[in-house]
Amino acid sequence: MRTKRLRLVMSAVLVGALAAGCSSGGQEETPQETGPVELTFWTWAPNMDKIAAVWNAAHPDIKVTVSKQAGGDEAAAKFLTAAKAGNAPDLVQAEYQMLPSFVAAEAVADIKGEVEAVRGQFSDGIWNLVTLGTDGVYGLPQDSGPMMFYYRTDLFTKYGITVPKTWDEYAAAARTVHAKDKTVYLGGFSSKDPGWFAGLAQQAGGQWWSITGEAWKVGINDGPTKKVADFWGGLAKDGVVDTQAPWTPEWNAALNGGKILSWASAVWAPGVLTSNAPDGKGKWAIAPLPQWSAGENYSGFWGGSSIAIAEGSKHKKAAAQFASWLNTDAKALDLLIKEAAIYPAAKSGQALMTTAPEYFANQADFWQQATTIAGTARGFTFGPNVNVAYSAYKDAFDKALQNKSSFTDALGAMHDATVADMKKSGFTLAS
Repeated sequence: MRTKRLRLVMSAVLVGALAAGCSSGGQEETPQETGPVELTFWTWAPNMDKIAAVWNAAHPDIKVTVSKQAGGDEAAAKFLTAAKAGNAPDLVQAEYQMLPSFVAAEAVADIKGEVEAVRGQFSDGIWNLVTLGTDGVYGLPQDSGPMMFYYRTDLFTKYGITVPKTWDEYAAAARTVHAKDKTVYLGGFSSKDPGWFAGLAQQAGGQWWSITGEAWKVGINDGPTKKVADFWGGLAKDGVVDTQAPWTPEWNAALNGGKILSWASAVWAPGVLTSNAPDGKGKWAIAPLPQWSAGENYSGFWGGSSIAIAEGSKHKKAAAQFASWLNTDAKALDLLIKEAAIYPAAKSGQALMTTAPEYFANQADFWQQATTIAGTARGFTFGPNVNVAYSAYKDAFDKALQNKSSFTDALGAMHDATVADMKKSGFTLAS
């Protein structure tokens, strides 16, 4: 029932902006041939060929060949097309938000039986990203993007504010800072980063998609997410948070020049700050995200990926053996950190990260704090048309910023666009 339950939520075919379709239905594990089993692995992580070479040297009976791919939507579309044609790789790196579309297209296998032994290596929140809220397992977590609060220690002192423990305290600090200097903001709202907003919704307890019986349920405009939208909408309306597009030269200059004092971001942010805000080296620190209620301790995810096994693979057990080694073995995890610059999803991998990033040399316990925060990330289920939902987010919230209109209405438009697309695509939806 595990795999079938999720796939039966489609009444016809998967249609959307990504290439879609069904694989040939999968093939059973074939008897081992003379010589080693040959596996192909599609991934965009750097230096994965070097890591696979270590596996190959120690496992001559299972040879893994790495094929470097582009990331993002392009990689997802290419894999779905290959699965439909019956020539998908044995293993594929799959972003968590793309995994549901792979499952709905019957492109990846339920590997619960093959990976149960390593379940304890992962937190409940990260594990839920590969189960999709069902009793199946459709990938093995590789890296994760737990969110935390990055802030300029020197400028917090200058403006007389402390690290906010709640979002109410954040709002008060945002008003205090901007009142003292109209060119300075505590932080910003991004209408260009739906993954950022999704992570904050996760922290609040939002559940944008879920499965009820044999139907999908969409809840993008649920209570927790409305709370997040209303909060940022109020700050944006009052003009006390920065609303310029991130990742632009102007945004980089504000971040580097001390005009933006904090950033609710993910564990990969040190790389961004190093490149985009070099003058802040040694001046930033991390703390848990502000909470919605005093005493709570929750975070969310922004980014991350899993390793899935193609439904059409003839060597699923061998592929699962490699995926388990890659994401839970101590030597492999050390290689992922050093060669692929990955923040491991496995708890034992996170424990290997002990030396703070050079940019955060002032905070010796950076990784210890990050690991603690990672364990607080709430579970979340992505749906089969995340690309549509994310596009609708950008459209709706861009307009809300431009027109100074309701963020709640923008969230409703995002929800409605997502539901309309799922109905058009033939998915069965719960009322």
